[in-house]
Amino acid sequence: MALRGRRNILRPTYDWLNKMESIAVVLAAGQGTRMESTLPKVLVEVAGRPMIEYVLDAIDRAGIDRTIVVVGYQAELVEQTLKDRKNVEFALQAERLGTGHAVMSARPNFEGHSGPIVVLTGDAPMTRSESIAALVDDYKTHRPACVLGTAHKENPYGLGRIVRDSSDQFVGIVEEKDATDEQRAITEVNMSYYVFDGERLPGVLTDLRADNKQGEYYITDCPGLFVKRGLTVRALPVLKPNEALGVNTLADLAQVERVMLEGEE
Repeated sequence: MALRGRRNILRPTYDWLNKMESIAVVLAAGQGTRMESTLPKVLVEVAGRPMIEYVLDAIDRAGIDRTIVVVGYQAELVEQTLKDRKNVEFALQAERLGTGHAVMSARPNFEGHSGPIVVLTGDAPMTRSESIAALVDDYKTHRPACVLGTAHKENPYGLGRIVRDSSDQFVGIVEEKDATDEQRAITEVNMSYYVFDGERLPGVLTDLRADNKQGEYYITDCPGLFVKRGLTVRALPVLKPNEALGVNTLADLAQVERVMLEGEE
């Protein structure tokens, strides 16, 4: 797949620099039909700005070196909107087959990278730079296969629960529909913030399967696949509950704007 948008001309390829560099992959290919807008979902405005701008601002403040935005629906419009942002490049998800497939679409952009790869969604305008930085710092300290950001929510309905063993180590993510009554009582939830080891991510993407009713590849399956390989996955409850606020409907949009205006955490 050809690189879209910003190109990396004469990028240094020294191994030591590659290991120090951090990359973010932002999933921004969706249409967002429930927003009652013809715009790509991530360009719908929240408090007067396209919602993806808040995510990219947080990435910049966290000190991430490169950002790959995965585009799909009206890709050219998203690229045009973001064309003046520094250190941003684009990857095309021509056929939208899930979040895991979106990261697969960005693989040519990060092929050979051995440092941290942060994966975020572009429809979460409450994303905080402090949370991204904390996850990246933890990765650099411990070098696990994956670090995922979690939060404790009083009402976790609809969110994937974080399952831990008796030693408090991450075991897996169980979605609401698949959870037992005991697992539904868990308040620690997956927040769709991931930091992957750049050397290990391509292999686990290859192992993803679309054996579900939607026929899609899910990035949420990656941490569990690492665990099955005997690799370390760390789940850190460092995120604020409101960081889980995505914008899928007009009601969500109103809630996020209210939280922004009131400065709630």
